[in-house]
Amino acid sequence: MTHLRKLLLEELQRRNYSHETIRSYVHAVEDFARRFNCPPDRLGPQHIRQYQAELFQKRKLSSGTVGIRLAALRFFYTKTLRRNWSLADTPYPKRTHRLPTILSQEEVAQLIDAAATPFHRTLLMTLYATGARNKEAVHLKFRDVDSKRMVIHIKGGKGRRDRDVMLSLKLLEELREHWYRVGQRPRVWLFPGNRRHSADRPINTKTVWHACQNAAKRAGIQIGAHPHTLRHCFGTHLLEAGADLRTIQILMGHSSLRETTIYLHLSQRHLQATASPLDLLKLKARSPQEK
Repeated sequence: MTHLRKLLLEELQRRNYSHETIRSYVHAVEDFARRFNCPPDRLGPQHIRQYQAELFQKRKLSSGTVGIRLAALRFFYTKTLRRNWSLADTPYPKRTHRLPTILSQEEVAQLIDAAATPFHRTLLMTLYATGARNKEAVHLKFRDVDSKRMVIHIKGGKGRRDRDVMLSLKLLEELREHWYRVGQRPRVWLFPGNRRHSADRPINTKTVWHACQNAAKRAGIQIGAHPHTLRHCFGTHLLEAGADLRTIQILMGHSSLRETTIYLHLSQRHLQATASPLDLLKLKARSPQEK
């Protein structure tokens, strides 16, 4: 696998793929080879079909995850090995589209107030105030907070796109207190790692996940709450407050407006403003069975 791994890495790097994509593609090809205990260049379509079925049936992976695995294998065979790839033999799975969980504004306040530490409180406030993805939030630096223009610069987001989001006055006050609490010298990362928050590297995404989970448990919030929940709350609550979809798209870093329209299905303001067709019917006072 060493020689093939090198070739795969070179092809991915030549195309300037992101570090996360390179990591997931290499992992997928290695996992495929381990499954059959054979170099992947000796495996064919029948092995890919069997592998795909096992990912669903035995490993119970989601359609999105299986799609990424297939994309990695397709890249390996078509770009690295220069072989043909038949979509008819290895179709991409249909994705399941589920509406995300949304907390009310009152529940978001309860979640933030239930943070285990001031550090976690600042972290949760930042997630909700900016709509940043988990990975984007952990890589924020103090210099990304622009108090003069009242924006926060999110750099290297999904698709390697930079964007600016609004800086809340309430968050700015919290970040100023956070500045003095952080023991990091010099102060570089907004959320530095280790227990004393003095490392020269940021916290990892698992820390953010646990901060959300613990706060939800302490607040008595029964539905699942994780970092992306706060991102969805950001988009939905903005829409309910009157922001237009295009603005929300830019703030959230969506590549397509179609991604943003999901919040139309979640916004109470839009749902309540639309009357049910049942309310327009002129029904009799009783059903025929009651006469």
